[in-house]
Amino acid sequence: MDPLYTAVATATHGRDGRAVTSDGKLDLALGFPAEMGGDGKGTNPEQLFAAGYAACFGSALGAVGRAAKVDVADAAVTAEVGIGKQGEGFALAVTLRVELPDSVDAETGRKLVEQAHQVCPYSNATRGNIPVELVIE
Repeated sequence: MDPLYTAVATATHGRDGRAVTSDGKLDLALGFPAEMGGDGKGTNPEQLFAAGYAACFGSALGAVGRAAKVDVADAAVTAEVGIGKQGEGFALAVTLRVELPDSVDAETGRKLVEQAHQVCPYSNATRGNIPVELVIE
């Protein structure tokens, strides 16, 4: 792969530290979620992953929609990223909830969501590594 763009971010002190991008546009405190014993005050890596995946999948859906001449500009993608114990470590699972415009029929919508799942870089990175469930709402 020949990168078109490379994002650079540095995190210090793990989940209880800070994450900063090289351009300074993202600079936030990190923290453990309350459900994992933290105070829940900072953003956690799963939230960042969910936001990135939702945005990326939405862009992929827009691209396949444009190619098919179907207007999905008002679609919304919600990514739910779960973390849990797996063996000695931890694992992730994702549910992508895609809300399509009322003007898109169910069959067309399903096809577009499946196509987006094939072209989205996050989907390609996670395929075979973590379970990803697609839910069309």
